[in-house]
Amino acid sequence: MKLDEIKTVGVLGGGIMGGGIAQVCAIAGYTVVVRDISDEAIEATRQAVFEGKWGIKRAVEIGKLKFDDAVAAMARVSMTTDLAGLAGCDIVIEAIPEKLDLKQAVFKELDQVVKPGAIFASNTSGFVIEEIARDVSPSRKKLFIGMHFSNPVTTMKMCEVIYTPETSQETVDATAGLAERIGKVVSMVKDAPGTYGFLLNRIFGAARREAVAIVEAGIATKEDVDKAMITGRNWPAGFFGARGGIGKEW
Repeated sequence: MKLDEIKTVGVLGGGIMGGGIAQVCAIAGYTVVVRDISDEAIEATRQAVFEGKWGIKRAVEIGKLKFDDAVAAMARVSMTTDLAGLAGCDIVIEAIPEKLDLKQAVFKELDQVVKPGAIFASNTSGFVIEEIARDVSPSRKKLFIGMHFSNPVTTMKMCEVIYTPETSQETVDATAGLAERIGKVVSMVKDAPGTYGFLLNRIFGAARREAVAIVEAGIATKEDVDKAMITGRNWPAGFFGARGGIGKEW
């Protein structure tokens, strides 16, 4: 699957992440099909995409999106509880709960439903992509890749694209190109069995462990560690719950 052949994006799982992925793809001009497990879940995703804090309606209100473009984007999104609704998609991006066995089972089922040649991408926060792809057919493994977004997807620019030894270069190029077309900045990451977290979460995890060690050693308080990161590194939030703006309290 080449980048210019991608016309329809499937999103497996709604919620905060799946809804955000659907929204940015629709705004970028792609036809989007969201599949979730119940009518209630679908309605929650619909509300988030169209009327939520980071939704399309809000984007119009703050001048980030023109009204006509918003109407067109909303018309490009459909939602279903039927897995077969994803059958004709050119790429399916999975955004279901972070449970390895669940992801493996769902992709095994998808492999039997979605057309040959379609790319499978997981928005996992850090599971080994090769393990998630364990039960798909050999022909699909070259089309399997990671596509990890940051929350909220509508405003955060990062997208980690994670490739396995079996992922084809065409799949890598198409996925990275798609991420860029929907407004993301791509970091390329080699799949690393035995680890969890790719780039962002591994680096943050290492920093947080050091922050905890500093506090446990009595070198500084939680409040002072957070203050240092917020005011000295321009982080929007600290490790221990403090957020930008609370500097006025210190």
